[in-house]
Amino acid sequence: MAKFLNTSGTTYHLEELIKKASDRLILISPFLKLNDRIRELLEDKNRLKIDIRIIYGKSDLQPEEINWLKNLDFVRTSFCKNLHAKCYLNENECIITSLNLYEFSQVNNNEMGVLISREHDGQLYYDTYEEVQRIIRISDEIKISAEKAEPQQATLSSNSTETSKTHKPKVYDKLTTAKLADKLNMTTAELNEKLEQLGYLEVKGKNIFMTDKGRQAGGEMRKGQYGYFAIWSIDMDIAVHDDTNTSLSLADKLLKLFQF
Repeated sequence: MAKFLNTSGTTYHLEELIKKASDRLILISPFLKLNDRIRELLEDKNRLKIDIRIIYGKSDLQPEEINWLKNLDFVRTSFCKNLHAKCYLNENECIITSLNLYEFSQVNNNEMGVLISREHDGQLYYDTYEEVQRIIRISDEIKISAEKAEPQQATLSSNSTETSKTHKPKVYDKLTTAKLADKLNMTTAELNEKLEQLGYLEVKGKNIFMTDKGRQAGGEMRKGQYGYFAIWSIDMDIAVHDDTNTSLSLADKLLKLFQF
């Protein structure tokens, strides 16, 4: 059953929740301001290629903190207007609390919270996860530079030609497996398993390799700061038996393929 947490319990279990994340970590806090301990924990999770999502309502980051975030390849930040919720979630546990991220380890504050276990509180965990996903959907993904991310298909009006010469919006035509898994409402591990079953990836131990079939379809491996990872073209050339709509998104095409 759910466990009540006092101030010290909230701090302890939040740190444990971050440390135990093995696939996905979602941090929802109104204020984006990270102390040294949180930064240390996030650096470690990023080094392990854990998919990290931070949703915030107000940023108090200093320039050096923004530069630090730029170097974390597996951390995404999203802005949510009128955000007041504080919720921290990995693939097995969730904490709903009064504690903001920037207040972490500040023992002078009086906080409380509730620890929810996916194993023992399945429905409560599921309901919380669904609300977290709703908050993510209504949030705007923000570039690490604090600029709002441009849509994947950006269009320019005729009178913006001159402006585009000096500032061209970045158009994303490839997705990492983690971002694709998020669109499919799956974990990265689950999507990797599906892609392996389809013959696009080959998994050997902890290493993932792109197959010839995956490369021919539009996938490729990229080398990041902490090793290799797969990316997928949004126009990925995959065969779907009943696909009569060529405008299907990559996520929709894969969902059809998974129905085998």
